[in-house]
Amino acid sequence: MNPAPTAAAIAAHRFGLGEARLDAMAADPRGWLLAQIGPADPQRGQDLADAATGLRAIVRYRQLRQQQPPAQPQPQPQPQAQRPPAAGAMPAAAPAAEQPFAEHFRAIVQADLRARLLTAATTERPFAERLALFWANHFTVSMAKASARGLVGAFEREAIRPHIAGRFETLLAAAVKHPAMLRYLDNDQSAGPQSRVVLRLQRLQRLQAPRLSGLNENLAREVLELHTLGVSGGGAAYGGWGGYTQADVTEFARVLTGWRVPLRDFAGDAPPAAVSATVFDPAWHQPGAKSVLNRRYAEGPQALDELLRDLAQHPSTARFIATKLARHFIADEPPAAVVERLAQAYRRSGGDLPAVYAALLQSPEAWLPAPRKLKTPEEFVVGSARLLGLGEAAFRRAGDGGVTQLGQRLQAAPSPAGWPDRADEWLGPDALWKRIEWATRLAERLGPQVDARALAPQSLGPLLGEATRQQIERAADGPQAFALLLLSPEFQRR
Repeated sequence: MNPAPTAAAIAAHRFGLGEARLDAMAADPRGWLLAQIGPADPQRGQDLADAATGLRAIVRYRQLRQQQPPAQPQPQPQPQAQRPPAAGAMPAAAPAAEQPFAEHFRAIVQADLRARLLTAATTERPFAERLALFWANHFTVSMAKASARGLVGAFEREAIRPHIAGRFETLLAAAVKHPAMLRYLDNDQSAGPQSRVVLRLQRLQRLQAPRLSGLNENLAREVLELHTLGVSGGGAAYGGWGGYTQADVTEFARVLTGWRVPLRDFAGDAPPAAVSATVFDPAWHQPGAKSVLNRRYAEGPQALDELLRDLAQHPSTARFIATKLARHFIADEPPAAVVERLAQAYRRSGGDLPAVYAALLQSPEAWLPAPRKLKTPEEFVVGSARLLGLGEAAFRRAGDGGVTQLGQRLQAAPSPAGWPDRADEWLGPDALWKRIEWATRLAERLGPQVDARALAPQSLGPLLGEATRQQIERAADGPQAFALLLLSPEFQRR
């Protein structure tokens, strides 16, 4: 293989999101990637909802539910009157009071999905976009939980995209304090056991403290396990992660008490500029000092910033972040030498993310020709759109381009751990069959206008294997040739 064309193809597909041609990066593939490091581009879309808009939608939903009359008991039908529904019969309509909000919420979500996919399919900085998608998954907020509905897109635009090329500490603080994260992981309603609000309720209701402690540990646990230190006892092959105890989780949860989302301030159509989507309410905060990882943090809002700064500088965080980046870009089981190289860059720079990205791009293991990562459904759809240069046309028939049908419901990851980044999570028989069906339908629609025999070497360069080249050449027609290209190992992997 010619090293320069091979490196160009790797830059385009492994570090980027796929290209129809390799001309732009052919002269200096590594330099092409390094030049992209910086804040992510603004997403393409109009009237995209910010956090305040999403919070107003949640408030309106609550208001509509309160205004909805109580359901009337329905008379029991007589057995002899039962008849099967007519073929094609529509289900009963939703209550009229819920319809305005449902339409409004649907508009927010559809605009967010379209902006995310369209930006990825058309950006001229695909490496920066891939990093934005990586970090959005690392700090998962999912609308699979009702409390985060209408906020996921705003979270990605406000907390993630501006900070992907700064210090990890800044990115971490932006993600943890965003109203979407506070609501998704239930910190919005977490109160200190001895906080003023809990003590007041105890006096009013004459309840014992254990029955009304109000402390929720979800956010604290996930910040430690998923966002910074990693699960305790994990990562033995890479020097080890974690190092915290249950007591650290509880104390961290107490530090987080008081950080809330004041929904009542978003009851109007236009909250004043002074209103923040996230506030620190001392009445909900656990009084007194807290001790996390053998460090003491005084009472008050400053403790959270201090603790997040210490977590960002922890050696376990360096190893955990290095492992996840190496796994995403290189292999499901990344080489230990690469992980250590990235962790060293992280520690030396104090968590400067561009320094870590540069170390990744300088790693020889990252440029080995054999593809070892399987594309997720989103990467498969985006890569197909970039391969064909479809732009907005890729998302006219379906706003998500068919990603949901392939098994990945965007903005709705099944857990705070996000979508899996290992091939075995996406290689089940049903998942593979869905990819075949999706590729076949796309090929039937666009294949007659696509010259896959010319497109394959232009896009994949030396990565295109001889067996795949021959299969495409021998295809019966244009649609079959294009389907073979989309389903080839070289296109499915990166």
